[in-house]
Amino acid sequence: QDQLVESGGGLVQPGGSLRLSCAASGFTLVNYAICWFRQASGKGREGVSCITSSDGETTYADSVKGRFTISSDNARNTVYLQMNSLKPEDTAIYYCATTGLRAVDATPIHLGQGTQVTVSS
Repeated sequence: QDQLVESGGGLVQPGGSLRLSCAASGFTLVNYAICWFRQASGKGREGVSCITSSDGETTYADSVKGRFTISSDNARNTVYLQMNSLKPEDTAIYYCATTGLRAVDATPIHLGQGTQVTVSS
């Protein structure tokens, strides 16, 4: 069964860092564009960052440029999101998903269950 599983979320103070992982099973991530999305309580879903593992090309939302880094480990069939200089407004449930395009406004095709990130002092 095709599955995406996110991990690595938690509670962190403003200015802190977290690394999220998105592990795929049942299919190979390198054949897809993979994006991270987030959804804060009471708000709509926002695209954060995308990668095509086949060529390593990446895309970022303006709100996270310079703070977040997306990467992939094809041997582990896993995509990562390194989040630095975290702000309270980064608080959300973070999801990874396969998409048809490497674009933060792409529509998710196969979405994981999500991992909660809370930035608070």
